[in-house]
Amino acid sequence: MPEGSAQTTNRLALGFDFGTKRIGIAVGQEMLGTARPIATLTYLENAHRFAAIQKLIEEWHPDLFVVGLPMNVDGTEHEMSARCRRFANQLYGRFKIPVALVDERFSSLVAEEELAGRGLNWQERKAVVDAEAARLILESFFQGSEHEIYPPHQQASQ
Repeated sequence: MPEGSAQTTNRLALGFDFGTKRIGIAVGQEMLGTARPIATLTYLENAHRFAAIQKLIEEWHPDLFVVGLPMNVDGTEHEMSARCRRFANQLYGRFKIPVALVDERFSSLVAEEELAGRGLNWQERKAVVDAEAARLILESFFQGSEHEIYPPHQQASQ
């Protein structure tokens, strides 16, 4: 279970697989422990990215954001970790919704393998792999993966 929670709650969360070219997004309910991919943003400009995220917030009314934090195999931070932390900071700064950062090691690889197993060709996989990775990140959080909360004084279990 996520830190600070005595029991599973029925929070709705948006999960993010952040990348410089694409951002995969999933939605899920903590009580069910499941998530589903809902979008892949391909905008390069922050204004367009955050406008699209605002629309998803208005549609889903999330209680929490969960952002994948890239880590190296040995557990050290990846070169993209700082960018993901900045993205988490921007999400909180713009929308005032708590953000959990979750180790996302291998999420894109697993998503790619799952999609290939469903018979999708590489072009079909490329279009949805980031949203599928966001689903895996969100489900990992629901299953109790270690995580950080941003801002640090917030509790994700509120």
